[in-house]
Amino acid sequence: MYKLVLIRHGQSLWNQTNQFTGWTDVDLTPRGVEEAKNAGKKLKEEGFDIRYAYTSYLKRAIKTLNYALEEMDRMWIPVQKSWILNEKHYGTLQGLNKAETAKKYGEEQVLIWRRSYDICPPALSTDDERHPCHELKYQGTPAANVGTEALKNTIDRIIPFWNNEISVKLKQYRQIVIAAHGNSLRGIVKYLKNIDNSTIVSLNIPTGIPYIFEFDSNMNLIKDYYLADEATLEKLMEEVANQGKTK
Repeated sequence: MYKLVLIRHGQSLWNQTNQFTGWTDVDLTPRGVEEAKNAGKKLKEEGFDIRYAYTSYLKRAIKTLNYALEEMDRMWIPVQKSWILNEKHYGTLQGLNKAETAKKYGEEQVLIWRRSYDICPPALSTDDERHPCHELKYQGTPAANVGTEALKNTIDRIIPFWNNEISVKLKQYRQIVIAAHGNSLRGIVKYLKNIDNSTIVSLNIPTGIPYIFEFDSNMNLIKDYYLADEATLEKLMEEVANQGKTK
């Protein structure tokens, strides 16, 4: 059996203030740190034997992984960082308050920008200092050309990475963890569970809760589940769902 563990980074500073984050490299809140540590503690309690890890280029995911691995006494395992696991790029929305943006443009429009499968938010121009072409970590990569993304674009970059890289490592190491973001993980979940384009809009992945996928020897998905009770899951998922509302 193969086990894949997905962890959405713990609460970030801009999660706390309800701002569009995207590729903006914000840090974890104290709550986010505790969520990351608790994820590691839970995985250790449940006897997981993680041998390889992936994360994005963004510190909120990197730190979530580090805190979790420290709790598991697995700081020694190989870790691969890739911009491909970054959050969806939110273009010019990055830094704006979601509720205030919903008041200005309407909740329906904000939901489209947040969750639409193939509609991008307004793009950043290359002369905007927030554009990734100005960041050292993206130099020489296709990421330097990204000014906005829809979920489809995020999935289009992630699925080849899953097929050519992550699934290969999963077969090799048997248990791996990916610490990433709501939309990049949503892309993996969509692919693994064959979720249609309209249903994926309503999938809410909570912060800091390990999401487990178990596969048989032929890499067929057997089952998926969170390491949390239903009440906790419901509360955290509702928090995510309400981020784009006016109140």
